[in-house]
Amino acid sequence: MNHTLTVSELTGYIKQLVDNDRLLSHVWVIGEISNFKAHSSGHMYFSLKDEGAVIKAVMFKSQNSRLKFRPEEGMRVIARGYVSVYAQGGAYQLYVDDMQPDGTGALYMAFEQLKQKLEAQGFFDPSRKKPIPRLPKAIGVITSPTGAVIRDITHILNRRYPNARVIIYGSAVQGAEAPPQLIKGIQCFNRLKNVEVIILARGGGSLEDLWPFNDEGLARAILESEIPIISAVGHETDYSISDFVADLRAPTPSAAAEMVMPEKEALKQELMKMERRLSVSLKHRLNKERERLLRLKNSRSLQRPLEAINQKRLRLDMLEQQLISHSRSKVEKTRAALQLAAGKLNALSPLTVLSRGYAVVHDLKGEVIKSTKHLKPGDPLRITVKDGRFEVSYTKEIP
Repeated sequence: MNHTLTVSELTGYIKQLVDNDRLLSHVWVIGEISNFKAHSSGHMYFSLKDEGAVIKAVMFKSQNSRLKFRPEEGMRVIARGYVSVYAQGGAYQLYVDDMQPDGTGALYMAFEQLKQKLEAQGFFDPSRKKPIPRLPKAIGVITSPTGAVIRDITHILNRRYPNARVIIYGSAVQGAEAPPQLIKGIQCFNRLKNVEVIILARGGGSLEDLWPFNDEGLARAILESEIPIISAVGHETDYSISDFVADLRAPTPSAAAEMVMPEKEALKQELMKMERRLSVSLKHRLNKERERLLRLKNSRSLQRPLEAINQKRLRLDMLEQQLISHSRSKVEKTRAALQLAAGKLNALSPLTVLSRGYAVVHDLKGEVIKSTKHLKPGDPLRITVKDGRFEVSYTKEIP
């Protein structure tokens, strides 16, 4: 039996299939813009077409506000986004996240793919970025030795801090030979340890001109550098892989020079302010200590130093008398208790009984004879009296 679907159910099922397709969730599409319309809301609606097909597309304001060019009718572009079904219109369309003119599309795609790869490997993790020293003793600059960039950097550094030490490593900054030379520059400074910070610099240019700074080998050299690196490549709107990996990104080479070295005069002013604050704080502390010493000087203990000692002596004498009195009382109480116990013991003593004319009878084993029941005539006995002992023999019981 066939299952009947509503239009909404059928469209929803198709949408589910499309949304769950991994390929369609992240695609790059090359085509020519047609039916372009920039809506008052800021969203862009258009189609992408080639010789054999056409697909509707939309790019929302939050995404298209980052574009570095303005899309136009008939322009060939490469767009990145995902495909989904617009249920109300009953059609599938491309939702564009980013877009570049097709002239730079291949490079841009390579840039995005490398960026995603390195980001997944932790190259851009903020926790691994090294701090830039505030006042470096020496600054290394890797750039073209003949370009305007090096002149701008040295001019700014000399103006901000005239005696700043700058070491230049000349390198190609464009073309296939640039990446290995830039890498050698970083490795050289790390091997010599003669600078505290490195500026990796190049002036503005096209995506192709800046491409050496999107090299994976260069990104790894920046990551492994023990010396912090500032990436200053292109203009403020230009971004390269080195910008993301570096410990700090400067929008321009000139800005890098201003960021790496504070103005000497500003430092002097700051030191003068600190000196004034320290002086005020020190004077305040000295006044407080002077007042404290004055209070100590006028205190009773310093005016009459022996008074406290005399008070302690009196206290000691009083404690001594209390101790003697307590000891005597304790001795008397102990003596009285001892005499009472001695009297009780004396009253119970067998010797006291014997002194009154009584005697104690033992057998030869020392056992006290308390009855005649077990005695036989002739049994030897020992008699203990007040002043001694003697032996007798038992003869008979007297009734």
